[in-house]
Amino acid sequence: MHSIFLQPPTLENKRVLLKPLSEEDFEGLIAVGLAPSLWAVSYNKIATKEDLQQYLRTAIQQRETGQAVPFTIIDKQTNKIAGSTRYGNISFDHKRLEIGWTWVGVEFQKTGLNRACKHELLQYAFETLLMQRVELKTDALNTQSREAMRKMGATEEGTLRRHMITEGGRSRDSVYFSIIADEWPKIRQEKFGQYIL
Repeated sequence: MHSIFLQPPTLENKRVLLKPLSEEDFEGLIAVGLAPSLWAVSYNKIATKEDLQQYLRTAIQQRETGQAVPFTIIDKQTNKIAGSTRYGNISFDHKRLEIGWTWVGVEFQKTGLNRACKHELLQYAFETLLMQRVELKTDALNTQSREAMRKMGATEEGTLRRHMITEGGRSRDSVYFSIIADEWPKIRQEKFGQYIL
């Protein structure tokens, strides 16, 4: 198993700290993670504390089995737990991974926190893990997420129709975006310049 699963990195810039998800974070995540708007167009059906605890436990189990690398997002401006994100669908053979499963509490939205997270995740993927491709996908109905992906320089590749059945039973179309290694230096400079120290 690759060392990223056994010893996940801690990623940080002046705005955000991404630390490996642990059960110690659950209380803080539950405090910000139960707003219905966070899960309105999500694959996951999260309505209760127990739902969110199970979601987080599953993420940790996926790290233990080499499927994902989940992080807790900490907003350094307030020193509060703000949400969660992860690497998933990781293929070292094909030098690609997906950044996703991202949510931040309502009070942290539109503050630049998500952009700061994406910078750290992209930089580590391309510059440390030496990935050639980073994928992002979202529900076709999630216009906020789609716009955020476009604004950070990702290329919209297309829509996979009836791609997933959500936990709520809805047939979901998924929109795929990507950034490839050749594009990263320019995107980093133009879209994430404030995080280059």
